[in-house]
Amino acid sequence: MKKLTIFAAALLLSQWLLAAPKIQQVEPLCWWTEMNTPLTLLFHGEDLADAQVTVQQVTKGKVMRGACLGLVPTGQHNAESPNYLFVDMAVNQPGTYRITLKKGKKKATYDYTIAERREGSRERQSFTAADVVYLIMSDRFVDGDESNNSTKNTREPADKSNPNGRFGGDIQGIIQSFDHIAKLGCTTIWPTPMLGDDEAAWSYHGYACSDYYHIDPRYGSNELYATMVEQAHAKGLKILMDMVPNHCGAAHWWMKDLPYQDWVNQFPEFTNTNNVFTANYDINASEYDRKLSNRGWFDTPMPDMNLENPDLLKYFQQWAIWWVEYANLDGLRVDTYPYIERIPGSLWLKAIREEYPNLNIVGECWTRPAPAVAYWQSGARNFDGFDSNLPTVMDFPTEEAIRQALENDGQGWGNGLTRVYDALTLDYEYADVNKLLTFLGNHDMARITDVVKDKDPRRVKLGYALLATMRGIPQVLYGDEYAMTSACPDPSNHSYLRAPLPLGDEVTPEMQDMFDYQAALFNWRKNEPVLHSGRTMHFMSRDNTYAFFRYNANEAVFVFANAAEETRTIPTEHYAEILSRYNAVGINPLNGERVDLNRADIQVPALSTLIVKLTK
Repeated sequence: MKKLTIFAAALLLSQWLLAAPKIQQVEPLCWWTEMNTPLTLLFHGEDLADAQVTVQQVTKGKVMRGACLGLVPTGQHNAESPNYLFVDMAVNQPGTYRITLKKGKKKATYDYTIAERREGSRERQSFTAADVVYLIMSDRFVDGDESNNSTKNTREPADKSNPNGRFGGDIQGIIQSFDHIAKLGCTTIWPTPMLGDDEAAWSYHGYACSDYYHIDPRYGSNELYATMVEQAHAKGLKILMDMVPNHCGAAHWWMKDLPYQDWVNQFPEFTNTNNVFTANYDINASEYDRKLSNRGWFDTPMPDMNLENPDLLKYFQQWAIWWVEYANLDGLRVDTYPYIERIPGSLWLKAIREEYPNLNIVGECWTRPAPAVAYWQSGARNFDGFDSNLPTVMDFPTEEAIRQALENDGQGWGNGLTRVYDALTLDYEYADVNKLLTFLGNHDMARITDVVKDKDPRRVKLGYALLATMRGIPQVLYGDEYAMTSACPDPSNHSYLRAPLPLGDEVTPEMQDMFDYQAALFNWRKNEPVLHSGRTMHFMSRDNTYAFFRYNANEAVFVFANAAEETRTIPTEHYAEILSRYNAVGINPLNGERVDLNRADIQVPALSTLIVKLTK
């Protein structure tokens, strides 16, 4: 009987010990005073449900007794999993606070930091149409620190011989390239996601997040990321963070223990999204298509997040705000925006913009035609009253028009630069055309040089002349300043087009010539407000040319693009209605030469562009 009693006591003791709370994750990692966003802490560990929460202030390493007024628990609730606890906190003053979770006589503690908010943080400015965005594929760009190419805490090691593997590009490589980017005339850097992505293979792209609050160690650290932003600002450069709220990675720690079963959208078997964005606003759409569009998985290693779960929505709101505040970011780019549940997605962005009213956020809305993209821009005159709270959308219709115009000789009705004219006729659909991100290519499509006819650099230059002078915010894919091509017969193969940036002797004279042309365009563009906020007047032509003016009350920029394979004469008499407002004798900003648009014999060589700055 005595042995049985001892055994029973030991069993009860072991159960009591096992039931003791154990904290493994606390997110957000820290917080700040004077924030508009209320703080809710996610605790994850072992047996945290129903734990009693207390907070004490820590001063000079000592836990202070008595009431704590700096950080005060105001509410808490459990998840479906017993291993989570959500705690609402009132934040009153900076300091270090010891949070205790207690169950019975057992307890676990965690020291949490509240910092003083950076002065002027709420009023921070962002990227605008005065900027040029430089898109970097983070793992492929520049390997600035070979020591972190493979780490003991990540599964996939670097293997530069494997096109689908990791190459070693990192934060240090971006820092080392600031001067190159600034010389090109770009002012804002968009690196693809750098947060933890610990898939066993194909993890280099970064779009399958395994840790929302830590930089992947193969890129560096949170501290180095913040240093990158600080050093970019010292160079006059801005940094955007690429965020992916639609899906996480299968390797994320919560996939082994979901807070709620509806934390991710689940199906009896793997189910892809149908990619039918129109279902969000199509009055004829079925509920079946609508749900599959927002809830189907993007890919097998990318579980689809369910932002209709209020705790997940709150988690993502705090996550985005945390990174802006922590790293002092200048803006955000949102991946696959229309895949997100529509109303929660809008609420996610609303919370960010309420915290940072001037922050610009650009969303990937990869669809066409223009009305389908315009639906997703904040301020759109949508029939259903929906407002996405997304200030800037990516201009895929114009990208497609330019690429199609340059991929052949432009012969045939509706071909050539007529496509660009047609694309801009739909500008009325957008709430703000100066908040369109315009581009010739990105990391998910064949490089522009691979697309244009004969890979002719003259056609590439023509495309960039349009990009630099049209409405919107231009974006350049790294390497396109050198007219890079894919190292694969199939130029649409993502892994091959995402090659490292040529460095040193790898840069040929032809590459340097392309760089110099784009640098001249973008550096001139910086100081031309008429290109940032002016209106557009364009003129139809059927001879594979395109003429337009960017103008305001005091000045104008005239652009004549000739994509034909023969010289064209500018029909200046067609432009009298706008030329009459300005002195028709202007300056070509790329070479400083005087151009008299009163003349009727101005010729523009094949596959080239004439730009003229006009004043009153």
